[in-house]
Amino acid sequence: MQSFHLSPTGGPALVIHGGAGAWSSELSLEASGSYQSGLADAVAAGADVLGRGGTALDAVTAAVVSLEDNPLFNAGRGASLTTAGTAEHDAAVMDHEGRAGAIAVSRCARNPVLVARAVMQRTPHAFIVGPSADAVRGWGLETAEPDYFVTPARQRQLEDVLAARTEASRSGTVGAVAVDGRGRVAAATSTGGMVGQSEGRVGDSPVIGAGTYARGDTAAISCTGEGEAYLQGVVAHDIVSRMRYAGSSLEQAVTATYDVELESRSATGGTIAVTPAGEVLIAHNSPAMFAGYWNPAGTRVFA
Repeated sequence: MQSFHLSPTGGPALVIHGGAGAWSSELSLEASGSYQSGLADAVAAGADVLGRGGTALDAVTAAVVSLEDNPLFNAGRGASLTTAGTAEHDAAVMDHEGRAGAIAVSRCARNPVLVARAVMQRTPHAFIVGPSADAVRGWGLETAEPDYFVTPARQRQLEDVLAARTEASRSGTVGAVAVDGRGRVAAATSTGGMVGQSEGRVGDSPVIGAGTYARGDTAAISCTGEGEAYLQGVVAHDIVSRMRYAGSSLEQAVTATYDVELESRSATGGTIAVTPAGEVLIAHNSPAMFAGYWNPAGTRVFA
């Protein structure tokens, strides 16, 4: 496992990811696109919220919306396509207080992460599958026609996968974790799933405890990788549990969870995490990972 670690700063911090995998498989989608610029824009969106004294939840939402709107990343517009050539989105948010909201198999929400947040804040539920356009609009959020989400790059990618000219990517997801000036943490994750997945398939991203988790006294976690393995290993929750019950450090907990839950399944992926004290970790056992962070001391993007 490879990792980037920053010691606690005691101040606000934001970490984002844009998926884990091999650079070549993702960068070949649109040669003119700039992943580094897209990541930097997302970091800036979240950092702007924190810099103005905003909440961690607002920061992670702003960062993920930026990535959902960028067609280079596998979320929102430009998401991976199912075998039927359609886009189906999953997303989740969780805050310092343990409140959570998630959606799966969303086909009409322009920004799935905002709908997940609406589920958390405006309904008595935690998880809704296939939210309707009427429901999305009823929460004051934008919808889009199916064609909005489908890009020529993703259509070519699907054609290559279905023709067995290339292997399907299993690790495209975007996410953000943050701690604000009051020490409150939050996490958000959004994805279009796997290239060529079956219609109705749901991965780990919207499942609380698998790909997304936050606990106010421990850490906020967002994952990307082979979703089935993260589901089976309940990876995000396992990391936090090792910290809470075994007294492991953040880095020790991530390493142990990867060894037990991912390596044993021959699965790859990545994780971003932040603690209430401002400690930052970016870790992955995949060949590479798109990521970035901000704290008052500076900004860095890995792309």
